[in-house]
Amino acid sequence: MVKQIDLSRVDLNLLVLFEVVFAERHVGRAADRLNLSRSAVSHGVGRLRRLLNDPVFVRTPKGVVPTDRAVELAGRIANLLEQARGVIATAEPFDPATSSRRFTIGAPDGVSAVVLPPLLEAVRKGAPGLDLALRQLSPTAGETTIERAWRATFAEIESRSMDVAIVPVDEIPSRFHTQVLYEEDFVLVTRDGHPLASNSTLDRYCEMQHLVVSLTGDPYGFVDMALEGLGRSRRIALTVPNFMFALAVLSESDLVAALPRRFVAQYASRFGVNWHEAPLPLGRFRLNAIAPRAAMRDAGLIWLFDALAAAGQATTRPHRR
Repeated sequence: MVKQIDLSRVDLNLLVLFEVVFAERHVGRAADRLNLSRSAVSHGVGRLRRLLNDPVFVRTPKGVVPTDRAVELAGRIANLLEQARGVIATAEPFDPATSSRRFTIGAPDGVSAVVLPPLLEAVRKGAPGLDLALRQLSPTAGETTIERAWRATFAEIESRSMDVAIVPVDEIPSRFHTQVLYEEDFVLVTRDGHPLASNSTLDRYCEMQHLVVSLTGDPYGFVDMALEGLGRSRRIALTVPNFMFALAVLSESDLVAALPRRFVAQYASRFGVNWHEAPLPLGRFRLNAIAPRAAMRDAGLIWLFDALAAAGQATTRPHRR
């Protein structure tokens, strides 16, 4: 028979503390988020250790690292807290016109730059008191599949370090609510007058020096996988950490890059760059907004999903050039 736990003797605030320390991996940053002192958070971690009969978080020179037991419990604790938040949220209906909540959205910068303008307009018109925070997401370097490359993001959204994540993944675990925002593909981007514009054969393309957007500096991407399938390769002369910086570099160099079509169409004129169709198939993919299903009891989060869906529909796919 399973032993019954007397919850009246358990401080459930410790689960909130667990969630924040797990997300931040740092006692000081967790203390800032919780508006507590470092010593109070450290004391709380000590109580967590006794409650869960596990070290929970191990100190390192750069912060703390969760134990295997803490990683195992993180998803269950996140779901428990979301259910509690859902109960409380339903007690006071969400009104976007008067709400002063802050939502955190994680996305690759090429995606957030596309959906942000219409999303900000929706907030301005219908929810002027809402605040937004954007986090730049990127795939884990070295993974061989798209799904594995974004596993860390799945873990983060479950830990509730952000409210919504937007990812270019179709195989999303069933424990997440999913909303398709739009479909995307890639085009080649060069400066005005670049020689590739008049001779965009595969041979010429492979001869060029290339730029790749990689937050980690990993000089390998999906284009290289496509080239390998054709028995070809290219030289990655430069990696940069985000798409907007890529446009700035491309405008003043002979480098060429494959960038998201909608992002390029929206910002190319500001940097004086041109875009062309690629001489090889680069595929299409969908951008999906995700959140834990348990979190969707929150009327505010439902409003945010609807606003993101409308923002995605507002970004119509540009015609070929």
